[in-house]
Amino acid sequence: MLLQLAIDHPDALAIARQVADLVDILEVGTPLLKRFGLASIITAREIAPHVPVLADTKTVDGGMLEAEMVFHAGATLMTVLACADPATFDAAWAVAEKHDGFLVFDTIAGGMDRLEPTDPGSARGSMVSIHSGLDMREQSRPSMAEDRTKAASLRARGYGVAFAGGIDTTNLAHYVELEPDVIVVGRAITAAPDPRGAAEWIRSHLHRPGHGWPWELS
Repeated sequence: MLLQLAIDHPDALAIARQVADLVDILEVGTPLLKRFGLASIITAREIAPHVPVLADTKTVDGGMLEAEMVFHAGATLMTVLACADPATFDAAWAVAEKHDGFLVFDTIAGGMDRLEPTDPGSARGSMVSIHSGLDMREQSRPSMAEDRTKAASLRARGYGVAFAGGIDTTNLAHYVELEPDVIVVGRAITAAPDPRGAAEWIRSHLHRPGHGWPWELS
């Protein structure tokens, strides 16, 4: 069970430096990418050179172009919306493969039903992020039963599972019980009075190792 830290605001980059040894993946969030572009990926690599960087591009078209940009900048992973056309998956994957990079399918805009079964031994499309969006969480959030059903469906098709969106110390146990491969945490660490203490607490409650991955992050 890997811990992914999402960085959405510039101030949180300083926090990332403080907790880099406690996280498995450092995510350059979409707001940070939009504000500073590829420089945010380069900065993240400088802050934590030994931690794989995920660029949360939420790519829905132009898969080749966006993949070329982020992998050249030093990202190890990038997100592609699960609702994107399969041609976008193909285009992004062709570039990822050249750079020893990986794709993460993000379900924030739906599309989970469009993901075809994949070979669990293949790096292609091996991880899906079950992502509860910020605006959606203002109205409601999925139940444990819904999350469990989604995770089971993805695993049956050969995917690893990540949970993202609003995860903090009050609901962490809910997600740990579902035994995902990755848990994505943002403000629960970056906005905490004691970010390192929060990261240590969260990490201590994750089951390690998790289901394992068909690839190594580097």
